[in-house]
Parts: sequence; structure tokens; C-alpha cells
Amino acid sequence: MKIAIVSGKAEGPTKLNAFDNALSEAGIGDVNLIKVSSMLGPNTELVPLPKLKPGAMVNCVLSEVTSKKKGNIINACVAVAIGDRLGCVVETTGINDNEEMIKEEAINMVQYMMNKRNVEIKDLIVETITHTVENKGSVIASVVYINDDIIE
Repeated sequence: MKIAIVSGKAEGPTKLNAFDNALSEAGIGDVNLIKVSSMLGPNTELVPLPKLKPGAMVNCVLSEVTSKKKGNIINACVAVAIGDRLGCVVETTGINDNEEMIKEEAINMVQYMMNKRNVEIKDLIVETITHTVENKGSVIASVVYINDDIIE
């Protein structure tokens, strides 16, 4: 199994446009995202995001938050734990929370999930993105599941 971890932040004239702009900044704005739960196959490989086919149906774990309150500090975070037998992904968000606290929360959650399954963590990757809202802002962090059908 292959995954890519992406993130983006953006402003827009509406909350929806801000969200769409954040997806585009992350490189996943021209595909259809299918939210999936948090499990990875054995020895999952982290790869750079390839060029995706426009309109492709793309599985992902998506963390996103959008705000229209000027000055809000918004955070999106994903944490990935990879083991020999399986892996887990968690997502979390925050508004006006400390970025390190959000990151720590994600790490604690994914470690718990792996411990519960008695799987040793070989690799732990965390992606956090933060943005201070100017008008209408959005942040996204995502784990994208890569397969040949979605690559251009």
C-alpha cells in the first residue's frame, strides 16, 4: 500500500471557496475525495503525491477546519503510524489551540490505536498546518491512498 501526506491552507470569498482553495494548494482539489477510516495495510510506503487524474475517486483520511472569524488560528493535523502488520491514521483539528498541543494529541491517539492492536510502530509521521484567518480561511491535512487507477 502507498500513501501520500499533503496539506494546504487558503483564504476565499466564502467558506466553501476557502476549503476548495486549501484542497487545491494541497494538490487534491481536482479529484473526488472519499473519506475512509484509519487503517493501513502492512508495511505501507510513504510516497510523494503523484499527479492525479482530474475527477478521480480518491480515498483519503481528511482533517479540515474552516472559519470565517478574523484572527482565529486554525489547525489541521494527521498522524500516521506504520507497522509491519498494519498501520493507523488519525486526524484532529483545532481553533485557537496551540499547534504543539494538536500535534501531541494526534500522536497520542495513533500510538494508542497501535498499542491496542499490539503492533509496534516502525515509522511515525505527523503533518500539521496552521493558518490565521484573515476573512474566510481553511486548512486541510490529508493522507491520500495511492493506486494506479488515480494516477495521471
